[in-house]
Amino acid sequence: MHQTHVAGEGEAATEVTIRPLGAPGDLGWVIQANGEVYANEFGWDSGIEVLVAQLVAEYARNHDEREAAWIAELDGARVGCVFCTHGDDDVSAKLRVLVVDPKARGHAVGRRLVHTCVDFARQAGYRRIGLWTVDTLSSARRIYQAAGFELDSETSSRLFGQDLVEQCWSREL
Repeated sequence: MHQTHVAGEGEAATEVTIRPLGAPGDLGWVIQANGEVYANEFGWDSGIEVLVAQLVAEYARNHDEREAAWIAELDGARVGCVFCTHGDDDVSAKLRVLVVDPKARGHAVGRRLVHTCVDFARQAGYRRIGLWTVDTLSSARRIYQAAGFELDSETSSRLFGQDLVEQCWSREL
């Protein structure tokens, strides 16, 4: 478990913890958080929850020692998550389902989750890690770029009730 204490001038210390997914309610929270954050911030429909529910269910049913997921907590409340799953071959991993609750922004939660995922993928023996996102998620894109990911491809699509540009990013480990 990783902990960080963050305090601004005149503020009480705030504790951010990154822990393995697995507490009661974690799986449902991942689905709910993705649905709520993306609906509130971008007007996405419930299709995002359907996609995340499928990914979470697949992980819960079939993950092995080369896959992992984490929950970020801020002062004991869930505020973010990320998953590391198998990619398209034995040497590739996928970073999936990254979300950070708006109340946790400014605490480097997204950056820490991405670094946790990348470090795990490297230690699990993967040589490459990829991810799928959309171009409107500019905060996430900045985190991915800072972590060494590079844009591989873009495709215009209609997803989650919106016209979006899908993006695939990757990096060597």
